[in-house]
Amino acid sequence: MIYTTDFLVIGSGISGLSFALKASTLGKVTIVTKKEKVDTATNLAQGGIAAVLSKDDSFDLHIQDTLKSGAGLCNEEIVRLVVENGPDRIRELISLGIHFQSSNQDPSMLDLGMEGGHSARRIAHAYDLTGREIEHGLLRAVEKNPDITVLEDHLAVDLLIASKTAFAETHESDRCLGAYVIDRRDDTISTYQARVTILCTGGTGKVYLYTTNPDIATGDGIAMAFRAGAQVANLEFVQFHPTCLFHPKAKNFLISEAVRGEGGRLIDERGNTFMEKYDPRRDLATRDTVARAIDAEMKASGDHCVYLDITHKPADFIKNRFPNIYRNCLSFGIDITTEPIPVVPAAHYMCGGVVSDDHGRTNIENLYAFGETACTGLHGSNRLASNSLLEAVVFAHQAYLKCRSDWDRISEKQMPDVSGWKAGEASSIEECILISHNWDQIRRLMWNYVGIVRTEKRLLLVQKRLAPILQEVRQHFYNFHLTPDLIELRNIALIAELIVTSALKRKESRGLHYLVDYPEPDDINYKKDTVLSKDES
Repeated sequence: MIYTTDFLVIGSGISGLSFALKASTLGKVTIVTKKEKVDTATNLAQGGIAAVLSKDDSFDLHIQDTLKSGAGLCNEEIVRLVVENGPDRIRELISLGIHFQSSNQDPSMLDLGMEGGHSARRIAHAYDLTGREIEHGLLRAVEKNPDITVLEDHLAVDLLIASKTAFAETHESDRCLGAYVIDRRDDTISTYQARVTILCTGGTGKVYLYTTNPDIATGDGIAMAFRAGAQVANLEFVQFHPTCLFHPKAKNFLISEAVRGEGGRLIDERGNTFMEKYDPRRDLATRDTVARAIDAEMKASGDHCVYLDITHKPADFIKNRFPNIYRNCLSFGIDITTEPIPVVPAAHYMCGGVVSDDHGRTNIENLYAFGETACTGLHGSNRLASNSLLEAVVFAHQAYLKCRSDWDRISEKQMPDVSGWKAGEASSIEECILISHNWDQIRRLMWNYVGIVRTEKRLLLVQKRLAPILQEVRQHFYNFHLTPDLIELRNIALIAELIVTSALKRKESRGLHYLVDYPEPDDINYKKDTVLSKDES
């Protein structure tokens, strides 16, 4: 089947939903989401959204904190754009009925949290369930909108791309015409043709064995964009959240940065603090520093985890400020008001992604990318805590403004004929072990060889070991009928390859990329983005 729409939004997190609501004023919007609407990284975000909302704060302070965290690779113009748009976007969310916690001292003001790397309290939050509050608020608005269709249990396979040579008029780049989409319920593949296509599929955490990300985070948008000819950048900068709950029955549960922001202290198994050895900011250092410190402590001691202790705070304060964390830890037998929380680092956020400009546009015409899928220039080599939700709403707005200004030109163009998906001679895959084994191999290799601390030898070794797996995955793709599991395997295999390639290109240590062979930053040769494209690989 071939369907048409004005806007095809692939992903249902904060950036996709925010854009969809605004784009619906211009035309029909179709949202493709691979599981249920709420199965997004946004829904899991605990800490909050950073913005200058207090007289004790300023745009310049937020900008400087972001630049410092990004360790020389942030685009300062983009940082300023995002920071200065922050307050308006927060007010916009509030106007949709999204509730942020008010200050106890002044109910007319928001209660602003503190997190690592920030020099002022600027984190608007809904206790420790901010992502869920935003996601549900946006979904309520989307569900009331007759011009938005949400397709749950649908997964994009590949983008529809027309070469620039295929058009009668002059074009400087290829044009995106939509995407092929599989229905997870029966594995049928349909063609969705669109005037504008948006990639906001989230991150890449499932390429690693241990991650805070939901199961959907298989790098689909980045992989599809790269295969289509879009540029990707800075994929070596994988942020590991320093404090993921360490428990055999806990899956993907992170302990918010805000716990340290409210006085939580990292200690070892013997109760000793250790962050003073690594950074003068101690427990409020940026995530890259804290994650490496924990990694070093665990390797030196042989312990399986470290601990985050906030028991010195009043029990009522802990329960009220972190109700979700308190309840979840208690379900595993951990009372955080009386005992420290066992934690380990886990893959959390991709700071690189599809290269996009100040309006979210990629180098392919009518293809936009934002949210964690994109590399906008905001995060540089290390994301400042709680800047991600801010980036998502700002770029959703920027993309809408561009589409609105260009809509007469875009909507007047005739949509060319496109073909449906052709399965050819493919057969059904009968042994799922072929997929699960490769998936497990990739994730273990990435965790063991391309983690928080890297060596050039390990990177070269994993590149060699990935090669036959990548070849096998390619054969699966062409030999068998597509299933969602096979599509996701194909995507994480490509993402793993791109992360390793990017890491090998950067022969220095900067931000989230720590290479033992080159332990210092090299501004002369590497104070620049690592850009990859299909044509150059």
